[in-house]
Amino acid sequence: MANIESNFGEMIAQAKEYCQIIEHTHNDDDERWLVKLAALLPKLNATITALGKPDKDEIACIDPDLEKRFDLYSKLKVLLGEYDGYWMEYDAPQDIQSMSGSLADDFTDIYCELKCGLNVLEENQALIYQAIHTWQTSYYLHWGQHLVDAERHLYKLCSSNSINGKN
Repeated sequence: MANIESNFGEMIAQAKEYCQIIEHTHNDDDERWLVKLAALLPKLNATITALGKPDKDEIACIDPDLEKRFDLYSKLKVLLGEYDGYWMEYDAPQDIQSMSGSLADDFTDIYCELKCGLNVLEENQALIYQAIHTWQTSYYLHWGQHLVDAERHLYKLCSSNSINGKN
């Protein structure tokens, strides 16, 4: 039980770190925030999968504020610029408009799911199991794929020295 509870603590810390990076990134920031996310996403993936699959396939909370989601997506899309779009495995490369992957979309969906659980905890610390269940369920139903896709694209950007955090 102590190991699971330490995983809870890691999950909460990583969710907070992810949300802080997203919330505090501005137009005048260089790409160091992407390097931070490139390092954080594999840890977040390992931590959430270490918690295991949830008992039930239900989503405990969803942020229905689509306008807020779109505003965040739009902000991230501008910040990412040329780094935003990427080819998915099934895309047939034709032109840049054909790219179906978007880091802005990935980052927004991950953020909204993590923030949802953090909001549950902010309302009541005793609801830690509900927050964890929310993250587990939504990871396997939705944001896990966004995390893996973002990890893959950030890996490509880092390994090709497109981003390095030294600007």
